[in-house]
Amino acid sequence: MAQSMIFKQLFDSASSTYSYLLADAESRQALFIDPVYEQHERDLALVRELDLNLLASLETHCHADHVTGAWLLQHATGCQIAASEHTGITTLDRCLVEGDLVTFGGSALQVIETPGHTDGCISLLLNDQSMVFTGDCLLIRGCGRTDFQQGSALTLFYSIHDRLFALPDRCLVYPAHDYAGRTASTIGEEKALNPRIGGKANKVDFVGYMENMRLPHPKKIEIALTANINAGRPQDDQLPKQPEWAPVVTTYSGVLEISPQWVAMHRGEVHILDVRTKVETEEESARIQGAQMIPINELRERVNEVPQDLPVMTLCRSGKRSVLAFTILRDAGWQKVANISGGLLRWNEEGLPLH
Repeated sequence: MAQSMIFKQLFDSASSTYSYLLADAESRQALFIDPVYEQHERDLALVRELDLNLLASLETHCHADHVTGAWLLQHATGCQIAASEHTGITTLDRCLVEGDLVTFGGSALQVIETPGHTDGCISLLLNDQSMVFTGDCLLIRGCGRTDFQQGSALTLFYSIHDRLFALPDRCLVYPAHDYAGRTASTIGEEKALNPRIGGKANKVDFVGYMENMRLPHPKKIEIALTANINAGRPQDDQLPKQPEWAPVVTTYSGVLEISPQWVAMHRGEVHILDVRTKVETEEESARIQGAQMIPINELRERVNEVPQDLPVMTLCRSGKRSVLAFTILRDAGWQKVANISGGLLRWNEEGLPLH
């Protein structure tokens, strides 16, 4: 990596997505790779704090597991949106093809077409060949799935084996996802150790592996694909509105989410509503002191028991069913309500106090 380059690897825990910010330290010109909609405020704050001129938001493919933040970044900074011409994204400012260079200051990313996960997958190679951003093509000790969205195991084999594995062994691999806390690998490591395509695996081995994985479809596939065809641009062209009563993040589906750390620090200023069922609380008695307990299956009938004088923070075990509680309260007229991201699991993982 060039010494004058700024490099930031960013993570979205909900979708296990990595986004990347690269910038030339002298010119302050920058590129963003695979931004996530819900992380827009974080990403934009970083661009502004580092005093960067964001030239483009780059998509490695049309994602099925999260909504891109490309349109939000463009709206805020005026940057271009760029991706492969084969993605189907309708609002591209630049269609990228094999060999294209996307420059920023004295550096550039070279486009390598690596289809197989989808037809529009590309990898982006830094011009000194020190790092490559592989999207969902090559993952750390894995690779992208090939069972939907124009996927082809044989095509992916050639993309990895013939294109990416031809890069120098020292080249760092930065994927779009990792589900085990790994941040980077190298071409040499993956050639030797990737259990799907490394070592002496041939195309028969690889295709046989990929065709028998039987993975469930991504949870957000219906929302994500529709949104990402428009680069994450909402149908009503409206930016998420940020309230003044809490630093919430507005998801693409319109749910207001709040970090458990903020709630823990402001417990006297908010009302916590725990919607776990009685069966759950009997099995796991841990609860946040002062939280109101109304099971989710009783909330509609008991909604008037929830006070409105303080912002309401909904909570469940994992932060999923409490989204329904958020919706029930909003539909019933509650204005100041947010869902605690990650629920009680994340609260405990981060060591926040129950008492």
